[in-house]
Amino acid sequence: MATPTFEQLLEAGCHFGHLKRKWNPAMEPYIFMERNGIHIIDLYKTAAKIDEAAAALKQIAKSGKKVLFVATKKQAKEAIAEKAGAIGMPYVIERWPGGMLTNFPTIRKAVKKMTTIDKMEKDGTFDNLSKREKLQITRQRAKLEKNLGSIADLGRLPSALFVVDVMKEHIAVAEANRLGIPVFAMVDTNSDPSNVDYVIPANDDASRSIEIVLDALCSAMAEGLQERSVEKADADEKEENAEANPGKRRRVRRNNNSKEAAAETPAEAPAAEEAAE
Repeated sequence: MATPTFEQLLEAGCHFGHLKRKWNPAMEPYIFMERNGIHIIDLYKTAAKIDEAAAALKQIAKSGKKVLFVATKKQAKEAIAEKAGAIGMPYVIERWPGGMLTNFPTIRKAVKKMTTIDKMEKDGTFDNLSKREKLQITRQRAKLEKNLGSIADLGRLPSALFVVDVMKEHIAVAEANRLGIPVFAMVDTNSDPSNVDYVIPANDDASRSIEIVLDALCSAMAEGLQERSVEKADADEKEENAEANPGKRRRVRRNNNSKEAAAETPAEAPAAEEAAE
């Protein structure tokens, strides 16, 4: 798990905040200085916060839980789809459907509708429909795929949320807060960090800045997933060995009992001779 260096963060433009007149006073602890009317973010604190968030996300991934990535702004869409998709995590890059977390069962019904349409195409039912019905169903399927296709494998509420731009995604953050789901977020100088559990102070408007933060976090999660697979493989191997040699444990136990009996015999022999005399 490699945390980006100060120079890498600087080169990516993570230090650029918003205009001074647009700042949120709650972000003052993360602001280094003001230059030409623009706030400059303290990159040493950014690096420390990335390291902290990466460690927490690694543990979540290692435990087999899901993290939902949310970024509907143009600069972050491609990076989120690529990085989150590579590690098998769900993501939302189109419009956030209101109630996605607080009304999760309804969202799951919409996802199941997608599955039902796919089954219709496989079993031939779709071919028996009229041309108009086929067109309507195809359009409905395309719309569902666009909005919910990336969360099709999300069978339960995510264990954490990663957000780019908490102001734009304020509904998602509010829903997560209501349900007690931890929020990890890139927070710029114009945003309120009070609703975020793991604040990463950084420029959330530049694609390079977003990519470098995502790289660090997704790499940490990939390590967690790899460690999980290794531990699972070891556990499966031990279980297979135990099933292949069911009498091994009993043999070891009998050998231990024999050794204990042999150790006790010499001590008991003199006592027996004295009794005989």
